[in-house]
Amino acid sequence: MTPAGAGDEAARTAIGLLISQGLTVGTAESLTGGLVAAALTTVPGASAVFRGGIVAYAADLKASLLGVPAQMLARVGTVHPDVALAMASGARERLAAAVGLATTGVAGPDPAEGQPVGTVHIAVSTRARAVHAPLVLSGTRAEIRQGTVDQVLRLLVRELVEANA
Repeated sequence: MTPAGAGDEAARTAIGLLISQGLTVGTAESLTGGLVAAALTTVPGASAVFRGGIVAYAADLKASLLGVPAQMLARVGTVHPDVALAMASGARERLAAAVGLATTGVAGPDPAEGQPVGTVHIAVSTRARAVHAPLVLSGTRAEIRQGTVDQVLRLLVRELVEANA
């Protein structure tokens, strides 16, 4: 169970927008380990729009399950804007969803791949466009993970509102 926070309201708003726009969503998660999928599926009615989620913690699974190019992973590592964008596109394509979400980053307690704790990349992918947002979060491992969930859901809501404007 995730602690109550801004993500709860963003999840409800996102599910409502997805339903009203007739869109589906899929997730690709690394540092959040399924928390984005959990936040979305706690909302009544989510089954109408949530296709599924892929937790690809390991680099080789980002490549095999989400289609992130292995050459990209070897060149830039797993905590990178291009990887987040590729993960979001992979979720959209592999899960046959209209929208893909992705999270990748370093929740701690130690730095990884030369990136400090709190370095996070999130992305949203639709057929029309893909957007990335870098995050620099602080706090405990749990706080960084929950902050990532909150922010990727807010990014999803922003993209759904703009696409429908």
